[in-house]
Amino acid sequence: MTELYLDRAPSPIGTIALVSRENGALCALDFADREDTLRARLARRFGPVAPRVRKDAGGHTSRLRAYLAGELDALDESQVDPGGTDFQQRVFAALRRVPSGSTRTYTEIAHAIGKPGAARAVGTANARNPIALVIPCHRILPADQTLGGYAGGPTRKAWLLTHERAQHTKRRPRPSPTRRATNPTRAKTPQARQSRNPLPAPHAKQNESNGRRERDESA
Repeated sequence: MTELYLDRAPSPIGTIALVSRENGALCALDFADREDTLRARLARRFGPVAPRVRKDAGGHTSRLRAYLAGELDALDESQVDPGGTDFQQRVFAALRRVPSGSTRTYTEIAHAIGKPGAARAVGTANARNPIALVIPCHRILPADQTLGGYAGGPTRKAWLLTHERAQHTKRRPRPSPTRRATNPTRAKTPQARQSRNPLPAPHAKQNESNGRRERDESA
C-alpha cells in the first residue's frame, strides 16, 4: 500500500496542503479549501488511501515558507512526482522551466515541448496540474493575458504573480551615481597653470648657481 504524508502551511492567500510520497517526492499541493479535489485526485491515482500527518515531510513545507518569504528559487529544489500521461508530464516539466517573475502563454509552452498546434491541450494539462506553485501553472496565461483559468482563483493568481515580480524588483541593483563630466576644451586660467608647476625646474636652479660662481671668479 502506498504511504502518503500530509502537511499544511499557512500563507497570505489561504492554508496550503502538501502531500508527499514515502520516497520524499511531492505528489500533491493545493489550497486547503480545495482539499476535497486534492484527495479525489490521490484516490484516482493511488486508490483508497488516507495520508498520514507528518510535519515537513521531504522538506517541502520549509521550502514553501521560504518561497512565501521571498526566496523564489526555494521551490526549484523540491522533487516532484505529479503522475499523469506522457504529454502532461512534458507540459509539467516545461512549466517548471518558466522563471519566477515571468509568464508564458499556452502557445509558448506548446512550442517549448515541440507541439506548436497543441495550445488547447496544454491548457487542459495545465488545469490538471496536481502540484500548484511548485509546478507553477500560475505563470501561464491565455493569449489575451487575463488571469482566468487558474483553479485557485484569479485573486490568488494575481497575488502570486505580484509577489514574484516584487521580489525580482528588490533584487535589481541600483544604478551607480554618474559623475559630472569635465569639459576638455575649457581653457585653464594662468593661476591654474601655475598651480600645476609651482616649483622652478631643477636645471634652472643649477644655471643660476653656475652664473653666480662665474661672477665671483672674475671679480
